[in-house]
Amino acid sequence: MIDQKLLSILVCPVSKAPLQYVEEKQELVCVVSALAYPVRDGIPVMLETEARQLSLEEKEQYAQH
Repeated sequence: MIDQKLLSILVCPVSKAPLQYVEEKQELVCVVSALAYPVRDGIPVMLETEARQLSLEEKEQYAQH
């Protein structure tokens, strides 16, 4: 689980857009850059090289939230 206060100040390092926490995947998702950053042992890994590209379906799904 990510602390809500931490989540409110974190932004995507690529687009500077807000992030959404997806608990079941343990990821922080940025719809603008279409990247998902892993959360390992409760620590967000905010490196573009560690992020995975979102599929078009995932991007559309997260954009609706």
